[in-house]
Formats: sequence, structure tokens, C-alpha cells
Amino acid sequence: MPESSSQDTTQQMSPSTDYGQFVVDVLARTTRTSGRIDQRVLRRSLGLASSYLVTDVTMNAEGGMRSWRAGFNRLVDVMVALHMRQELEVETVSTASQACSECWSVAGSWREMDECREGVKAIATRLKGLLDANGKTYRGHAIYAPY
Repeated sequence: MPESSSQDTTQQMSPSTDYGQFVVDVLARTTRTSGRIDQRVLRRSLGLASSYLVTDVTMNAEGGMRSWRAGFNRLVDVMVALHMRQELEVETVSTASQACSECWSVAGSWREMDECREGVKAIATRLKGLLDANGKTYRGHAIYAPY
């Protein structure tokens, strides 16, 4: 009986989350239906970054940080492409900035996530490269800043 009980518990456990795969699936679905990137969907995906940071890392200690970072970086890749095409919306940049801030706070809340802060820093640096020269606006419009 104990052996069967442990097998039942293993089968009932939820699979770990994977922000990287989630982002690929969402972007594929949105581009398949419309042929272009829906920035509302992009913003919703960015808004989930801190939640996925917690679930990816806690549910998959070995690969969670990697999957979370891959997902966030893919979203930033899309933002860079939209920026280069002059299609990136100010609201999307602001949402990404807020997501970075939330992820920074989450990563600082648990010792086990200290190294995630390096990932947040790298993503924030990429985003900062999209901003105007003053580092506080995007195309002349203020964006979210935590302070």
C-alpha cells in the first residue's frame, strides 16, 4: 500500500510551469490568427512575468529560472523588433518596465531567487536601450518608473 500511495501522489502533482513555452505558445497563437503581434496580448504576457518567476523557480528548481528568463527575453525580443519597425506602443514599454520592477521585488523576497535578480537586471538593461536619451521616456512619453 505505501508504494501505491506514493505513485498516486506523483501522478496527481501538477506539471511545472514554463514561462518560455507559454510565451512561444501565446505569440504563435496571436500571430497565426491575425498575422501580426497584438500588443494587448504582449502586455498581458509581460504582466504575468512575476507570477511565472515564482512558479517556474519553485516548481522546477533545476530549470525554472532558465525557462522564466527565456520567456521574458523572448517578449523583449518582440519589443525590440516592434521598436525597430516604429510600431512599439508606449503602454507596452511601460508594462515591461513595471514587470521588471515586480520581478526585482519578487526575486529579492527569497534567498533562493537571488540569482534571478541578475536575469532581471539583464532584461532591464535591454529595455533601457529602447528609451529616449534621458532614460525616462519613450518617444517623449513618460513610462512606468518604480520611484
